[in-house]
Amino acid sequence: MLFPADVGLDLVQSKIKSLAEFLDVYLKIANVHTVDFYTNDVWNQFVALPPEAVISQLLCPQGDRTAPEKIDASVWDESEKLRDVAAYKRVTQDHSLPNLGVCTSLNDLLQEMWGNKQKGSSLECQHDLAGFGYSWMGIILIEATGPDVFLKPSTFMSSKKSHEVELMSEVIVSFAKYCSIQQVIDIGSGKGYLSSYLSMQYGLNVYGIDSSSTNTSGANERNRKLKRYWKVYQRQTKRQNQHNSAPKNLEEEPANNMESFEEAKEQISLGGEQENSLQNQSSHIQTPVMDTSLDLETSERSNNVVSAQFVGSIETEFDGTDNLFLEFLSTDAVEMNSLSRKKRDLDDKEKERRKTAGLDAKAKQIKEANLYSPLTLHVTSTTELQDIISDIKDSMLVGLHTCGDLASDILRIFVTKQELKVVCSVGCCYHLLSEEFELSDDSKECCHGPWGFPMSQYLRSSSWHCGRNARMSACLPLERVTFGQGLPSESLFYRAVLQVIIKEHFGNGKAYTTLQRTKNKNIGKIYSKSSSFVDYIRKSVEKLGMDNSKMSDSLIQGYYDRYMPRMKELEAFNLLKVALSPCIEGLILLDRLCYLKEQENVAWSALVQLFDPLKSPRCYAVIGVKK
Repeated sequence: MLFPADVGLDLVQSKIKSLAEFLDVYLKIANVHTVDFYTNDVWNQFVALPPEAVISQLLCPQGDRTAPEKIDASVWDESEKLRDVAAYKRVTQDHSLPNLGVCTSLNDLLQEMWGNKQKGSSLECQHDLAGFGYSWMGIILIEATGPDVFLKPSTFMSSKKSHEVELMSEVIVSFAKYCSIQQVIDIGSGKGYLSSYLSMQYGLNVYGIDSSSTNTSGANERNRKLKRYWKVYQRQTKRQNQHNSAPKNLEEEPANNMESFEEAKEQISLGGEQENSLQNQSSHIQTPVMDTSLDLETSERSNNVVSAQFVGSIETEFDGTDNLFLEFLSTDAVEMNSLSRKKRDLDDKEKERRKTAGLDAKAKQIKEANLYSPLTLHVTSTTELQDIISDIKDSMLVGLHTCGDLASDILRIFVTKQELKVVCSVGCCYHLLSEEFELSDDSKECCHGPWGFPMSQYLRSSSWHCGRNARMSACLPLERVTFGQGLPSESLFYRAVLQVIIKEHFGNGKAYTTLQRTKNKNIGKIYSKSSSFVDYIRKSVEKLGMDNSKMSDSLIQGYYDRYMPRMKELEAFNLLKVALSPCIEGLILLDRLCYLKEQENVAWSALVQLFDPLKSPRCYAVIGVKK
């Protein structure tokens, strides 16, 4: 197995030990809740410096990072308050994933898998990857038999999603080809961006599973439109490559042919929000969609002419074969009646063949053509994939930004299911993880299965826990903040001052007692709907079920005036939490990697940075390959 040298279990465990010892000291910063910042006088409790000094040090360019052999005691003073921001910054950097020496380079991984095959220059490489349309590190590989058609995801996705889908697809396809896998199971597939791209661009058979029926139905409809767009895109690109002609040649085709490239493209919104509204848009030719409310006679009258013209153009384009046509349609875009109507436009020999084929053969043909199948199911670690995928075979299990425990469950499913040969999981939303050893009783009451964290026996043996606020801090985007995309300080400031008002005016009330007991401190997105601080406070107090009639506008404004000079404290403290975020995320991800390395049936596993953290902050993938 030609993969980069495996990072050993002993090394991973030693890094976990070092990181856990570090966080034992520093988690007190990450576990502070912003809501309680002023009510608990957090700044004076933890920091012995003015906020301006903290901000200037944390946002200054990276300086000398000579790593100390152990935690620098000068970070804290005798009263355990932060006194040296430069030392704090250095020690957090030293305990972040990029500096722990346990990650595998994506470039090294692909280099090792494909040896000396350099970016499409080798004919041998072209033959090995034929049929996959493989693009290594952004360079399109051209098949020896002719130019391939490469679909740029940026044409139908946001720049962030395009970046994620393109890079993760390259990794998935590399492992699929290397391990002779044709089936991919995408857990938490959402709107189907990754699944659609894998099925159309690379011809992989993809099952996209999501717990939301809204996401699944939306993905199904969007996939249907996307495949129509892909068909036009493919034909246009081939003609341009063959004839070196401008796209205007497409405009000269008869009006009864496939819709134009731009018309098809317009039917696919970047974010998928317009999918429902676009269902009824008309184009030159509409793909017949099954409608059980119409009888056969009415359906034939409405679609007969269109079907004849459509099938005629497809046969002319692809030498009479309809497999390619079916390849780009999902099952909900083809009806049995439309298949029977096309017989009229075929020769006698083909008609006879179709008559003897039978309905079973047609149904099988449609199923095989639908390379991407969206399914609705809530997946847990005990889910039996055979119950929902009848033809499951050697497969690769993937997940792109799966929330909370789902990222952990994907790894557990991979380990326990023999038919799963490779896993590639990128998790997110660490604050939604369930923790086995968290002190909060509320978290234990809501969890009825394996815990999301910790997973490894090594970390579980020490009963280690982060806490929800620390896991929330792990989601903070360090690189974005460092490069000027700051946190929403004003909204956080409003919420912290609101807590002061609630405590001082409703501290002994029933509503406040209920609020504290349930720990329901989330008031929603009221900030974006408020015209001023006073408006924000009134709307928030009303939502919490408290009577604000005794508070005048001047009283509320007085709180704003009192705490506004201390807003820098909140900004500076949040930067301290941001600096810790890669360390907490690192422990969570190393725990998952350690879990895979503890399994006897896993031959190779690694932690690989796939994405640019400026574009996609949750950028690390946990990858595993079975023996």
